[in-house]
Amino acid sequence: MIDNAILQFDRALRTVFAPARSLRPVPGDDMPDAVMDDTQRKHVAGLMRINHCGEICAQALYQGQAIMSEDPATREALEQASREETEHLAWTEQRLGELGSRKSLLNPLWYGGALAIGLLAGRFGDRWNLGFLAETERQVEAHLKGHLDKLPEEDRKSRAILDQMKVDEAGHADTAVHLGAHELPAPVKVAMKVASKVMTRTAYYL
Repeated sequence: MIDNAILQFDRALRTVFAPARSLRPVPGDDMPDAVMDDTQRKHVAGLMRINHCGEICAQALYQGQAIMSEDPATREALEQASREETEHLAWTEQRLGELGSRKSLLNPLWYGGALAIGLLAGRFGDRWNLGFLAETERQVEAHLKGHLDKLPEEDRKSRAILDQMKVDEAGHADTAVHLGAHELPAPVKVAMKVASKVMTRTAYYL
């Protein structure tokens, strides 16, 4: 138990503070950067900071859910999603650097809150655990679609990253449903959307 606690704490520190790594090539990495004015670059950086922050939260959520899960298939689905979210972290972090911007200053806070939610979700059993995973990914997919609509048309590099992230999130949701995810009650979905709005509006600036 002590070894596992140390491992989980190390994982949290690496997620929040260490540079993320990607096994896959960064989408759009071979594309030329768009010519954008300062206002456009600041706006795109805000969007990418939100997405990076969302991936920090996803890492914490899946970590908490995997800790509580008793089913090997559920744990594997959560771990696979987590591995791809780590790549998303790397992609958005690189793009923020290219835009001359930074990650959210509140990432440790977001991580701690999301980890607590993941641990709580896991307490209700694996079917509800998977249901939470599926709903999280559906909401993230919708959120990414909204960001794609807000990007400057000429910013193909950011668009390529968000497009691939959107595909991955949809795949995670499909996997959770295939493994027997329960549909979450409407009030829970609404609460998740409200929490997401608080994070996105804050992370755009901070």
